[in-house]
Amino acid sequence: MYRKKVFLFKKDKPVEAVIRNYTKSDFPGLIRVQQESFPPPFPSDLWWNEEQLTNHITLFPEGALCVEIEGEIAGSITGMRMNFNRKNIEHSWAEVTDEGYIKTHAPKGNALYIVDIGVSPEYRGLGLGKALMQSMYEVVIQLKIEMLLGGGRMPGYGKVADKMTASQYLDAVVNGEIFDNVISFLLRCGRLPVGVIPDYLEDEESRNYAALMEWRNPFCHD
Repeated sequence: MYRKKVFLFKKDKPVEAVIRNYTKSDFPGLIRVQQESFPPPFPSDLWWNEEQLTNHITLFPEGALCVEIEGEIAGSITGMRMNFNRKNIEHSWAEVTDEGYIKTHAPKGNALYIVDIGVSPEYRGLGLGKALMQSMYEVVIQLKIEMLLGGGRMPGYGKVADKMTASQYLDAVVNGEIFDNVISFLLRCGRLPVGVIPDYLEDEESRNYAALMEWRNPFCHD
């Protein structure tokens, strides 16, 4: 089981946090974080329910992590394993993750796929998202998985969709010409772009596009 203590900083003040596997007793806190992290227009039916969370801790408990501050769940990250073929990157979040129920989890899959990451607004600014992502990299290394993958929303794309394609937008973010809340965050976490996926998720801000972003296990080489 995974568990580590870290100190994060709110300005110059250290804040102690514990990152660990989540369990059934954490379900109410996890659902609350989802509701706070993804307010409308994000579809409310995509918030976690107890059946989904039960599958997470049953099918792939190694990929079910949360961060706790002073006994309260402040954020979470969930992953599953899949078989990834670089020649065909197009997919939707729903089909890969089985609508978040992860019955599609492949125990011997070559990639750890990020199903979801969320941090309660109350705790943003501490670097919890990056700390959770780094913890999942450690899971990838521990399990000797080739890579970590996930589709990143592009919430700024909708504002410029009439001026450029989704691929051009992603290139502009990578080149530092545009800041995107999600993609720029993933770049800071060490993720690299693989390509753009249409019809990834019902997401008006991103015009339903997502950027497939990867992190390769430095101990696994082609």
